[in-house]
Amino acid sequence: MEWHDDAIVLAARKHGESSAIVTLLTRDHGRHLGLVRGGMGRRKRGLFQPGNQVRATWRARLAEHLGSFACELENARAATLLDDRDRLSALSAACAVADAALPERETHAPVFEGMEILLDSMAGNLWPTIYVKWELGLLQELGFGLDFSCCAATGTTENLIYISPKSGRAVSAEAAEPYRKSLLPLPSFLLEAGIEGPPDGISDGLKLTGYFLERHVFSHTRSGMAPAARQRLIDQLRKK
Repeated sequence: MEWHDDAIVLAARKHGESSAIVTLLTRDHGRHLGLVRGGMGRRKRGLFQPGNQVRATWRARLAEHLGSFACELENARAATLLDDRDRLSALSAACAVADAALPERETHAPVFEGMEILLDSMAGNLWPTIYVKWELGLLQELGFGLDFSCCAATGTTENLIYISPKSGRAVSAEAAEPYRKSLLPLPSFLLEAGIEGPPDGISDGLKLTGYFLERHVFSHTRSGMAPAARQRLIDQLRKK
């Protein structure tokens, strides 16, 4: 069994004396694990930093086996962000969220392509907005997409400023009045393409996606919680 694919490194953990079990997010083969011999050695350790983009080859005797990876570095993204705590936190959070949320060996090309866009955006200043939209896309891809098209109560498309935590549908200001305390804020930048979210909007956006990720996705993981790297990103952005 053998395949070749573009991939983003999500995680690597030591296995034995110098090998590593590496988790990749691939374009066509989903989140996939494999053994890398010498992956924690001096020559290869830098290759498997979260966020790095690689060209991966996976081989195994049978499809159900763990198999092994051989990888060539294409973009050392992690190294370029070492001096930028905010962007490095976002990179770590995205990798940890994808690793925790995605089922193994299930193709989710839109999530891979969205992460490429997110990582590329870190060369500029729109990355917080794109990060929130990437998490929204992740929810959509996993079958838990939110509906911003119209008010769940009245059908209007105007003045949508809340989300129902039960249905995941937008609610207008007028319809929300009796229930405001139980609704989640809907940042306006999520309703329009190309709009940069202000700091308070980014905070509300992360609260929104975090609520539905924890309710529908992370509640089914071993820890039952969002990855710690995501909370570190939120804490880092609060300092701004």
